[in-house]
Amino acid sequence: MTHSEEQSSAYRPAPHPVRTVTVYVDADATPRDALQTVDREARAFGASVITISSVNHQFDRPNHITVDPHPQAVDMEIVRRVRSGAPEIVVTQDYGLAALVLGKGARALSPTGLVFDEENIDRLLWERDLHARERRATGRSKGPKKRSEEDRERFAKAFTALLQDLTKGGV
Repeated sequence: MTHSEEQSSAYRPAPHPVRTVTVYVDADATPRDALQTVDREARAFGASVITISSVNHQFDRPNHITVDPHPQAVDMEIVRRVRSGAPEIVVTQDYGLAALVLGKGARALSPTGLVFDEENIDRLLWERDLHARERRATGRSKGPKKRSEEDRERFAKAFTALLQDLTKGGV
């Protein structure tokens, strides 16, 4: 072996470890098309998907966890499973759950493509409280808006961006 061959073989940077992302889906309230997007994109990035729902919502799919019908059971199961510092994404419409998993270092995304973060979560929680007070005072409540094509596209784009960031090493 020549001197230059010895030098070149002496230092080889270690390959970057592959970061396996885990995606937790609050399946009680995630639209089917968003779940299809999660499955498709997670497969493309080698991420694992775990869906969690109450016994009131039946799912027949791999890596599905069913919890009791308590109103917060799904949220608490997701929070219990999220590990601090691990590359994880939680798909949920629940601002409270989003705040809890953000506090543990996970990323959080709504099925409409809203990325929850430290910049917007306090305002969203405040608005949720304000709207709840208005509903109690007036007795009026509108249902959620119909899911739009823009919601679908925004979700797919935001979810893919989070997967790309986390597989590159972002947390």
